Amino acid sequence: MEAIIYIVSTIIIFLIMMKIYKCFPYPFLMPILTTTIVLVVFILLLNIPYDEYMEGGKWIQHLLGPAVVALAYPLYNQRHLVLKYKYTILSGIVFAMLIGLFSVFAGLKLFHEEKTFILTALPKSLTTPIAMQVSETIGGVPPLTAVLVMVAGFTGALFGPVVYKLGKIDSPISRGISMGSASHGVGISQLKDFGEEDLSIGSVSMSLSIVIGAILCPIFVSLFF
Repeated sequence: MEAIIYIVSTIIIFLIMMKIYKCFPYPFLMPILTTTIVLVVFILLLNIPYDEYMEGGKWIQHLLGPAVVALAYPLYNQRHLVLKYKYTILSGIVFAMLIGLFSVFAGLKLFHEEKTFILTALPKSLTTPIAMQVSETIGGVPPLTAVLVMVAGFTGALFGPVVYKLGKIDSPISRGISMGSASHGVGISQLKDFGEEDLSIGSVSMSLSIVIGAILCPIFVSLFF
C-alpha cells in the first residue's frame, strides 16, 4: 500500500511541477529538477527512509529504460538529418568527450583533489548505469559518480538554453551534440523545447557518447594515472 502511495504522490507532484513549468517556462523550473527537490524535502520532513520510498520509486525508475527507447521515434523521423551529418556528429562527440575528460582532470588537479575523487568524476557525462560501471572499472566510487552524473545533467538542462541564447547557437546539430554528449537524458529533455531535430541529434549523441565514453575513460586513466 505504501509503495502505491509513493508512486501516486510522485506522479502528482510531477504533474503539478509540469503545470507550473508550462505557465512559467524558466529553465530552473523544469519539472525533473523541481520534482526532485520537492520529493527530497518531503522525504526529509516526513522522515521516510530512502529504501522505503524506493519500494514505490523503483517502479518509476524501471520506466527509464522505455523512456530512453522512446527517443528512437524522433530519431527515426529525422534519420535523414543524422545520416547527412554523421561525420560531423561523430567527430563532435569524440571531441566533446575528450574535452570533458581533460577539463575534469585539469580542474580537479588544480584544486589538489585526491586520485579517487578524480576517477569518480571522470565518467560524469555518461548515463547513470554506464557511468557507475565505468567508475567501478577505473577505481572510482560508483554511488558518488551517480550523484555527479545528476549534477552534470541538471547543470546542462539549466544553463544549456542560456548558453545557446547568449552564444546565438541556432543549429540543431550543435545543440544536440553538446547536450547529448555532456548532460545525457536529463539535458536532452530540455531539447524538446527547440524541436524534433534537436531531440533526435541529442538522443543519438547520448547513445554514441555512452559507447565512446566507455572506451575513452579507461584509456585516459591508463595514460594519466
